[in-house]
Amino acid sequence: MFSAILHKSRNSTSTFLQHSRIWFSTNNQVKRTNRKNLYSRISPLGDPSVSVVPVLDNWLQEGHAVNAPELQFIVKDLRSHKRFNQALEVSEWMSSKGLCPISASDQAIQLDLIGKVRRLDYAESYFQNLSDQEKTEKLQGALLNCYVREGLVDKSLSQMQKMKEMGIASSLSYNNIMCLYMKKDLYDKVPGVLAQMKEDGVSPTIFSYKFCINSYGARSDLANVEKILEEMENDSCISPDWPMYSMIANFYIKEGLEEKALFYLKKCEDKADKSDTLAYNHLISHYASLRNKKEMMRLWELQKSNCKKQRNREYVTMLGCLVKLREFGQAEELLREWESSGNYYDFRVPNILLIGYSQNGLIEKGERMLQSMVEKGKTPTPNSWSIIASGYNANENMEKAFQCMKEALALQAENKGWRPKPNIISSILSWASTNRDAEEIEDFVNSFKNVIPMNRDKYLPLIKAYVRCGKGVDGILESMKIDKIKLDEEIESILGSRL
Repeated sequence: MFSAILHKSRNSTSTFLQHSRIWFSTNNQVKRTNRKNLYSRISPLGDPSVSVVPVLDNWLQEGHAVNAPELQFIVKDLRSHKRFNQALEVSEWMSSKGLCPISASDQAIQLDLIGKVRRLDYAESYFQNLSDQEKTEKLQGALLNCYVREGLVDKSLSQMQKMKEMGIASSLSYNNIMCLYMKKDLYDKVPGVLAQMKEDGVSPTIFSYKFCINSYGARSDLANVEKILEEMENDSCISPDWPMYSMIANFYIKEGLEEKALFYLKKCEDKADKSDTLAYNHLISHYASLRNKKEMMRLWELQKSNCKKQRNREYVTMLGCLVKLREFGQAEELLREWESSGNYYDFRVPNILLIGYSQNGLIEKGERMLQSMVEKGKTPTPNSWSIIASGYNANENMEKAFQCMKEALALQAENKGWRPKPNIISSILSWASTNRDAEEIEDFVNSFKNVIPMNRDKYLPLIKAYVRCGKGVDGILESMKIDKIKLDEEIESILGSRL
């Protein structure tokens, strides 16, 4: 539930570590010959702009051997960490050097990476340049996956039909088509794929059933959700897992059917491993949606007793649920517990409480909390100050919103992935155009113009301030021309007022 918040606000210290590792690049790789294996040299190169090819070449120059299992492991690890460009470099280096045999799986992974890193037409070209013998089931499936990822219905179905005619359509292929229909919101087509799958003699997997149940749930067809679930429960080869029951409980929560939701939450809890923190996170979030604080707290205590350590993710979930129920006292107590837990100080955790304060009219309290953390020597993320700025903006306290957003923008160099919300920036600029001098507004604009695109609404307050202060606007008009922003009637009127 709160994973979107967790995902959007990046960890500033993590970013710092990434930048500190850039020294481990082509200029210094020769000096690092004490690394014991190839993986230990490539793994630290977290910055995607750093090529791993010089590391691979140096490894050979130093007289080390390479083997397929090691390179395959490195490619797999890089893919799992979404370092796709570097994974493709290793894959292509492996095939180009001819130092070890290249399997069909290696080629399929390379095709998939080409589709991810480059355009689809490069992946298609790679496939076409393979010999007929090389266009195996794995390669055909990888091409289908590329089409599905791009959401290309016609090409996906054409490729699927080709695979069926070749007799190589597997459960994964059918699941891919179901995934495509879900992606394109063509929910009514998903059950037909499952039916065709059975008719073609291909055994459905648990994912096949999940796609089908999800398609019915998306249409609020809970009768058919129950029907497919019953089919699964009667199948001796496939048993519903806790995520399945969690998903179904969520459908009933959305429909306001609390009794049925509680029934499936009980099944979910019974099915989950008692030490599975992710299962507890799901259950706690669902009970928060039902506003059932008693069950939330029971599961939190169970989680703490059954799991060795609560990571930041678990605190984010629990804090988010307490905030949702406006239990700010308990949320503050939990935050203190987190601060003394020994976990890495990730501002994404307190940001949850800051968001709660901001959205519930307690923005001054949120700012005091953030200031207290700064006084303790903690460096917030830009998003922390941006949350406070948004709260003040909502309360129309624009002076405070302006100051807090300046604090956020001052920190963006340490968190380059962060982007201020354009609507908050526009609102602050509109206020500043009549309440701040031109130089201060210009400094403010300069602090964000390299991370969010300039448009007419961002130039307008600057023009207003310059005209009000009697400053020349030729430089602004030139910048607008470069950005291909035309003068409209309002801007012409403001410029005309100088006369």
